This record gives sequence, C-alpha cells and structure tokens, in this order.
Amino acid sequence: MKWIGAHVSASGGVENAPLNAVEIGATAFALFTKNQRQWVAKPLTAESIEAFNKNCEKHDLSPKHILPHDSYLINLGHPEAEKLEKSRSAFLDELQRCEQLGLQLLNFHPGSHLKQVSESECLATIAESINIALEQTKGVTAVIENTAGQGSNLGFRFDHLAEIIDGVDDKSRVGVCIDTCHTFAGGYDLRTPETCETTFAEFEKIVGFEYLRGMHLNDSKKGLGTRVDRHHSLGKGELGLEVFRYIMKDARFDDIPMILETIDDTIWAEEIKLLRSFEL
Repeated sequence: MKWIGAHVSASGGVENAPLNAVEIGATAFALFTKNQRQWVAKPLTAESIEAFNKNCEKHDLSPKHILPHDSYLINLGHPEAEKLEKSRSAFLDELQRCEQLGLQLLNFHPGSHLKQVSESECLATIAESINIALEQTKGVTAVIENTAGQGSNLGFRFDHLAEIIDGVDDKSRVGVCIDTCHTFAGGYDLRTPETCETTFAEFEKIVGFEYLRGMHLNDSKKGLGTRVDRHHSLGKGELGLEVFRYIMKDARFDDIPMILETIDDTIWAEEIKLLRSFEL
C-alpha cells in the first residue's frame, strides 16, 4: 500500500501540520519542526507535542509515514571546523525534536564540499556527523535525501549515498529518501518504464532498497543531468507522468512516506488523487 502526502505547513505550531495534511486527503506528510531558515528555534512545548500526537492519532497518521525535514542551513560535510560544529549541533537538535514528537525519521540533505575539500573527504565528514548525532539520540533514523548536485552539493550519485551509509556505524538507523526531480537532474533517466527499470536496478545494486525510507515525488523544470534543482507539478515538467505510474504500481515503494514538494500547493489534493489513480 502507498502512503501519499505533501510537505505541509506547520505555521502556528507543529500540531497544525497533521490537520493541514488531512485537508488535502493525505495519508502521509512532511513538515519542518522549526523554522528551516533559522539556526535556533524555541523548544517544543509539552502542549504542542501533545496536540501534535493527538491530531496524528485522531486522523490515523502513523509516525512511520511522517517525514520531517531538517533546516536548509545545515551542512554536515562543511570543510570549516567552526561551521561544521554549528551544523552538527543544529542537526542533533533536529533529531531530538523528532524524538520529542515520537517520530521515527528525519530527512536531510547530506552536505557540500564548497570546493575546499575532495568529495571523499566531505562524504566521510558527513558520515562522521551522522554517527555523532545518532550516538546522542535513539529511535530516529537519519534519512539521506539524494540531491540534484547543484553547486558543490554531494548526494546526487547513488555512489555518494552508499559511501555515506558505509561510514555510518549503526546501519539500522540510516536510510535514504529518493527525490524524483533530484534523481533526474542528477543524471538518472526516469522518463519511461524502461529507464525506470534501469535506474532503480542501479539503485538496488549500489545502495539497496532495504535502505529506502521515503520518496519525494516531484516533476522537474530542468532536463536530464542538468544538476539544477527546480521542482515542477506532476506531469508538467521534463519527467512526465510515466515515472509516477511506475512507482505507484511497484511494491518496492510500499509502506513508506511518499511526499509531494511540487510547486503549486493549491493542487496537492488533485495530485494525490492522480497518484492514487495510478495504483488501480
């Protein structure tokens, strides 16, 4: 079974996110547990945590189908010691917030070398950052999102994801989120059933479906291998709809949160219905 939703607003408190998800007919959702463009946020209150859990329970939204995203400011592979420490502290805080909310996953972009160190050195730093955070928390899996490879961002090749996972001590608490737009922009074709077969076979060989913890379902404004991160509404970009039909019919993508980050939130309910129609 597929669990589909979108990255919904948590404005006014995290407890509002599940309500916003229900409004669009979602059975899964993503959220920021704090302002994603600020380093520091007020702690979650006991009242907010309780209301979040009550709203999730009331609407049958399971923690395993909720995929919170960390701050965009965090760079777990930062080549400068002081800024790396700042990112590591912020990442730990994000994991702890998930712990407080009873959530099982935290989605994050791996990091960037900023053209100051080699890819391998940066990937090793990212793995070390994950280890440090996991040692101080429990119950939450660190979910690495593949990137489009824009700028000096790493994670756009499946090999990058595998190398990070290889450096993580507790393999039971590391996973991957595949973003369809990022995958395509990163150089993996997904426009036909045949190219989907090829791409996901490569993912299985290099990373392994046992590490797949979530999906971001987005079309792409930019072409194959452009390494430019520009999302589009489903079927309105360079990807088309075949990849989404493929994913919705493939059991390898069952029982994980499948999250829309498409550009027009006013049609999220329609896009969820479209995806559900592909299951039939």
